[in-house]
Amino acid sequence: MKVKLLHTADWHLGKRLDNFSRIEEQKEVLDEICQVADEQEADIILIAGDLFDTFNPPIEAEDLFYKTLRRLTRNGQRPVLAIAGNHDSPERIDAPDPLARACGILLVGLPNTVVQPIEENDAFTLTQSVEGFVELKLAHLPFPIRIIHTPYANEVRLKKALNVADKTTALNEVLASNWQTLASEYCDTAGVNLLISHLYMMKKGGEELEEPDGEKPLKIGNADLIYSDSIPTQIQYTALGHLHRAHQIGEVDRPVVYAGSPLCYSFSEAGQEKYTMLVEVEPNQPVTYKKIPLVKGRPLTRKKCYAVDEAVEWLQQNPTHLVELTLVSDTFLQADDIKRIHQAHDGIITIIPVVNLTNQSEENKRKQVNLEQDIQGLFADYFKQKNNGQEPNDEIMDLFNEIIN
Repeated sequence: MKVKLLHTADWHLGKRLDNFSRIEEQKEVLDEICQVADEQEADIILIAGDLFDTFNPPIEAEDLFYKTLRRLTRNGQRPVLAIAGNHDSPERIDAPDPLARACGILLVGLPNTVVQPIEENDAFTLTQSVEGFVELKLAHLPFPIRIIHTPYANEVRLKKALNVADKTTALNEVLASNWQTLASEYCDTAGVNLLISHLYMMKKGGEELEEPDGEKPLKIGNADLIYSDSIPTQIQYTALGHLHRAHQIGEVDRPVVYAGSPLCYSFSEAGQEKYTMLVEVEPNQPVTYKKIPLVKGRPLTRKKCYAVDEAVEWLQQNPTHLVELTLVSDTFLQADDIKRIHQAHDGIITIIPVVNLTNQSEENKRKQVNLEQDIQGLFADYFKQKNNGQEPNDEIMDLFNEIIN
């Protein structure tokens, strides 16, 4: 007999795309996730952080969050565990704990949070709980489900929460030691063993994963890198949040998975497919999981046009898209042109005018800035312009990332 786990993350409720609200799309995609959970008969739900987009989310975002969690619990009959991410206020996530637990919802804001006992019901019970760990027993399953949970905390807060005496110890070592201690104590082969966290993790020697545009970066240089070999061997599935592209970095039989965000939240994510993860696992056996596509939400598109008429025609043919429009022309845009473009479409987020000056010198053409780059690319071009074409080295780029963070 296997337990079915639904893994999702990075809801970012209340997030806007510039001044454009995404709350209606978020309602639709969370409804889709609830439908998937019910159709697939998921036994437990894990939400791996960045529940909200800001420390103080708008009321409509909080309302949507708690209504969705209550729906996912099927009125307290299915456990839901949600942890804080780097966009969340850990104190705000922990605050409604007694009310949430009464509904079968386990909210974890801090790395040393101890989940308090829940009201017993016919569906499941909380059989063990210590700092960073819970064990659940579902009535219809013969084995327990153990979950090591580590919400996001910056390095200083994390070491303080975990009572690390030597503050010079690398973050990777701190987490590896804490996880191994918990796994050795509580995670034997008689139950299902899981880990949930919100952090930047990569496989040692593997691909360096790209953090989303607009996301508060967790990786500054190499000091904050967490490697997947830090995960104890007892852990069968690791549910991660933070990166918005769905991605698997672990071994085939012990997956370490970023579920990704349910919507595209920046134009760097344009064209990405979004998923929720359905995991099937039983004690002491390899895990299987599948990506279930999420189709709700308006697609994000970067579109380049060379005439106002061309832009208007494309916009009218693609009314559901949210658009970053680059308009290349030989003259500056007139007010009437901008008005026509906005009248043609309700989802234009940004218009980027690019003027081709036919009399500019070859040198000036070479200096033309590529405005489609992210802020790191723009800084690199600026640095080269000021330093006779010299590229900024890694230390300078790390310093720049630290400043903008």
